Amino acid sequence: MKIQDKFKQIAFELLRSAVTKLPKDVEEALEKAFKNEVTETGKMQLKAILENIKLAEEGVTPMCQDTGIMIFFLKVGKKFLGEAPELVDSLAEVSRRATKEIPLRPNAVHPITRKNSGDNTGVNIPYVDVQFIPEDYVELTVFPKGGGSENMSAMTMLTPDKGLLGIKKLVVDTVINAGGKPCPPIIVGLGIGGSSDLALKLAKKALLRPINKRHSEPEIAKLEDELLEAVNNTGIGPMGLGGKHTALGVNAEYAYCHTASFPVAVNIQCWAARRATARIYEDGRVEHLTHGR
Repeated sequence: MKIQDKFKQIAFELLRSAVTKLPKDVEEALEKAFKNEVTETGKMQLKAILENIKLAEEGVTPMCQDTGIMIFFLKVGKKFLGEAPELVDSLAEVSRRATKEIPLRPNAVHPITRKNSGDNTGVNIPYVDVQFIPEDYVELTVFPKGGGSENMSAMTMLTPDKGLLGIKKLVVDTVINAGGKPCPPIIVGLGIGGSSDLALKLAKKALLRPINKRHSEPEIAKLEDELLEAVNNTGIGPMGLGGKHTALGVNAEYAYCHTASFPVAVNIQCWAARRATARIYEDGRVEHLTHGR
């Protein structure tokens, strides 16, 4: 089988996995939240979420009616450079097939006319982030992003003197402003530094890291822990109805920035944290990183 054919099949399978079964780290975090939630209403909401997850997995049906907008993160190894354009182009075909066969709700519309394409594709959608790597594999992460959580994104250009307090204030204010709209318990992606557009991309990429893995740098890991505690102290709780579990995790990524700048961005993910990742090697072997086979 040609790499393009295998890639398309794996991409389709990843989309189906992402919308019907949560990654293990997220499901375990929800189970832990249910066990430790102290409010009756919060516990009831988490129980309903866990039952929903079970039914979706058993029936291989989407866990949420909003199956997201198509976003892909593609890492292309050195032995696949020549195939990269075809791999990127094939993801539109995969999106159309997934919309029809899984099925997925058609969510892609023209931003002005609001006309729906009917197949989750359109100008610049699916969005494909491509990174070239020295390894000998192709790695694909599917990230169908729901609209309710995406609408709660925030980005600001702080002044450098705002420091860590400025970051914390932005995150907590963003979560409080979002309330129950992004269907908590949420996952918070935080992007620090770079430029305005890079900060937003870092915030979204932060959501790809498992929530049970802290940042490799102690200073950033400490910030993640402090922000998770602060967000959960808001009391917004599951589905915004009160409780101690407003967020399951806070993941942060950063980039060096201009001496005069301090961009900070927040991207929120709902409890239906849809993502799935697999690698395809030169010999045709496939390694599933989020959903075992």
